[in-house]
Amino acid sequence: MSKVLIVDDEESICWGVARVCEKLGHPTRSASSAEAGLREAASWRPDLIVLDVRLPGVDGITAIESFRALLGPVPIVIVTAFGDMATAVRAVQSDAFDYLLKPFGVQDIQAIIERALKRAPRSIEPPPSAGSDLIGASTVMQSLYKRVALAAASDASVLLQGESGSGKELVARAIHRHSARSKGRFVAVNVAALSPSLAESELFGHVDGAFTGATRTRPGLLAQADGGTLFLDEVADIPLPLQVKLLRALEEGAVVPVGGDEPTPTKFRVVAATHQNLAQCVAAGDFRHDLYYRICAFEVSIPPLRQRVEDIPALAAHFMSLAGRSSVRLSEATLDELRSREWPGNVRELRNAIEHACVLSRSGVIYPEHLPPAQRRLDEPMPATSELAVVAARRADELLDDPASEAVVYERLMAEIERPLFERALARYGNECAPAARALGLHRTTLKRKLDELESST
Repeated sequence: MSKVLIVDDEESICWGVARVCEKLGHPTRSASSAEAGLREAASWRPDLIVLDVRLPGVDGITAIESFRALLGPVPIVIVTAFGDMATAVRAVQSDAFDYLLKPFGVQDIQAIIERALKRAPRSIEPPPSAGSDLIGASTVMQSLYKRVALAAASDASVLLQGESGSGKELVARAIHRHSARSKGRFVAVNVAALSPSLAESELFGHVDGAFTGATRTRPGLLAQADGGTLFLDEVADIPLPLQVKLLRALEEGAVVPVGGDEPTPTKFRVVAATHQNLAQCVAAGDFRHDLYYRICAFEVSIPPLRQRVEDIPALAAHFMSLAGRSSVRLSEATLDELRSREWPGNVRELRNAIEHACVLSRSGVIYPEHLPPAQRRLDEPMPATSELAVVAARRADELLDDPASEAVVYERLMAEIERPLFERALARYGNECAPAARALGLHRTTLKRKLDELESST
């Protein structure tokens, strides 16, 4: 039995969390402000604190230091309905045990409480504070801020998955800026832009006379990233022969330049990004599985703009400011038009559209006619469902021909398809049900019910 202190100015939250704790056999006390919570903590000595960020008086994250001075390394779970990059980073900097977004489900808070009371609090080297070019207050962006903050607090390799134009380099720079390597260099490499004949020299460097035109020794990009972060954009495009050499460099912490014999020590953090499904590239033999596991210790999925249309007004205002037109405003009809578009080019396409409109608008108001035509998804790859449909049809025939599947063909086929889909979504979001459900387009309770049904059927 452990004592849990709940500090939140919403009575419904205090009541709900208290019911969860009572179900687990843990007594609780509640406080509506940080000051009241500190008074309770001084006399009651709780084993766990559930702490809201926005409180009357001292905010929750500021109060963490006082709770730490009073109670020592007691696990503190931060909850907030107003997540952003700064809040997520401050929570991690303050060594909070976890960071939970409102509204949350009973199972979400129960799982965190059980985990917090079983484990010692994490010791995280606090990264320096800095600004961020990541903009948005949508639910998916709040989840992204949390993932970025967690990634920045470690030195693990990170794989960023996201569509073109969704902001992968901005996320990579945010991870670097908030990490312990922030004073080192951030070296960005667009692998797809490297000349195939010179890619090895660009990455690993070369010595004088290594090839025709090599008139002096030149360090490669990997050596230049020593002590900092190496950002490999479009990592799926690395040629297979270079993948072998890159893996060796990562494993040994040294690079051998083209034409050289002596390795050059270098230690850097790898953040890789791709718009392709890297796991599928591995399955197709286009990407080495050992390199995949080496660069994918922690995965961050970046949402496309169409999944966070509520962020469009803030993004548009930011881009108008960058264009020197901060006094320009968007008409309601223009906002409606922006929200209705699919944005295949994501945030990059939105920025181009706003800049285009700023040029045309001379009245201080941007109307729909000032926007460029909506872009079609001309670069959209052939849907993977064409291959999936063939496999599903073949499996359907097998089940229909199987007498043992009489009257359960649908359930069996759906279970076989849903299981890997749900497992992949949960793995991508750190086994957190709420963001996985949002990505799948399901309600959290629906996903939990389906997972329970699949578990009971095995």
